[in-house]
Amino acid sequence: MSLFIYNSLSRTKEKFEPFNPGVVSMYVCGPTVYGHSHLGHAKSYVSFDVVVRWLRQSGYRVKYIQNITDVGHLTDDGDEGEDKIMKQASLEKTDPMEIAQFYTRSFYEDMDKLAVMRPSIAPTATGHIPEQIALIEKLMATGHAYEVEGNVYFSVKSFDDYGKLSGRTDQEALQSGIRVGLRSEKRDPSDFALWKKADERHLMKWNSPWSIGYPGWHLECSAMSMKYLGETIDIHGGGMENKFPHHDCEIAQSEAATGKPYVRFWMHNNMVTINGVKMGKSLKNSVNLKDIFRERDPLVIRFFILQSHYRSQLDYSESAIKASTTGLEKLLETRRRLHQQQTGSGEFDVSPFSMRFTEAMNDDFNTPVALAVLFDLSKAINAALDRQEGVSERSRKEVEALLDYAGKKTLGIFDENNRELNEESKEDTKRIGAIMDILFELRAEAREQKNFALSDKIRDLLLVKCGIEIKDTKDGPVWSEK
Repeated sequence: MSLFIYNSLSRTKEKFEPFNPGVVSMYVCGPTVYGHSHLGHAKSYVSFDVVVRWLRQSGYRVKYIQNITDVGHLTDDGDEGEDKIMKQASLEKTDPMEIAQFYTRSFYEDMDKLAVMRPSIAPTATGHIPEQIALIEKLMATGHAYEVEGNVYFSVKSFDDYGKLSGRTDQEALQSGIRVGLRSEKRDPSDFALWKKADERHLMKWNSPWSIGYPGWHLECSAMSMKYLGETIDIHGGGMENKFPHHDCEIAQSEAATGKPYVRFWMHNNMVTINGVKMGKSLKNSVNLKDIFRERDPLVIRFFILQSHYRSQLDYSESAIKASTTGLEKLLETRRRLHQQQTGSGEFDVSPFSMRFTEAMNDDFNTPVALAVLFDLSKAINAALDRQEGVSERSRKEVEALLDYAGKKTLGIFDENNRELNEESKEDTKRIGAIMDILFELRAEAREQKNFALSDKIRDLLLVKCGIEIKDTKDGPVWSEK
């Protein structure tokens, strides 16, 4: 039974076969670590986690790279504005690398709770400056890039297929450049930065043949993916909002440098809405995962995400989360009931359910249909258990094996240890949250009275004695467990 994946480049479902038999190379754009993770991050990384799980369940060895962006991502997602991490460091009055390290730890804490497996390699942009400089030098040597006053730009007109992923024309790219403000030093408004000259105030900067500066945001993914996966990779994933300009730029600079296809299958997950409205920090409706987890089991959030196809929008609402809680509990109750039943004599055929589940996952990772199969299985098992003869020991083992294969190893929604921990600690977490609110008030009062020593003492003791780290941000203090 073949796997078919929707390829954003061809805009069709295509039969998937890896470039190298038995081995899948996969790269997914990771977070820019300047704030706590939100529900949009959860949808993206849970979705691609299931992709990796299913590929491995299908017998492939998957080399999975997910980067950490810790420099170069500017506030307008192009060539203008401030570095997002630098801006956050300024707001929190600390070093940019401390910001990056703090929010990287926070990101992995949240992903662990969502049962998202760690990537094979998690490279950072700052850890691969030499590779990015080498890629720029190659592009300059072949006439695809040029330097002006210490800045280096990719010449979009030198690459005929620019925009083939997003479908944007060169003229549309030019207009986008006009909207964000053109740099007169560019040969063409649609050209994008590979290297930016840093001013004296810029803290994150490195030596290069052109200037003391830092790499452009688009460059890092090309440099790191090609270093660890080769010049042509099987799957590249990310959010739909990254098609333009980020992924179009990746394709241009990578294929211009190598003369080879950069990615065979492009996969893009859709956005999250809140009660029907697009989620975003600018709209002040972004849902912080740490806040959600204080009220909801992370596995319920994972289950909720998988009820929507990765290419479909996901709408977050209290009613939807309550429905997901009920749905997951029904599946878990069936597992408990099956495990606790006395050995019966009834036979149960799991093969139709196993086949339907496999068909769903092979159809572009259709998790909503896969979950529907598990609910149908649950209904059938409960009906069998209601009958006097129950199910035989052989049938019970076969059903449990399918539930383990489908629900735990593939979808990741049956993580008993994680779930038990969440249930046991739910009240404790709420209590800690209430205590932290009180401590935040005390620190605020101390600061109003200019007793900064007391405010700092509360922060430091919480870290040393309790392993709780406080960060003072522009939106107020936040805390996390180290």
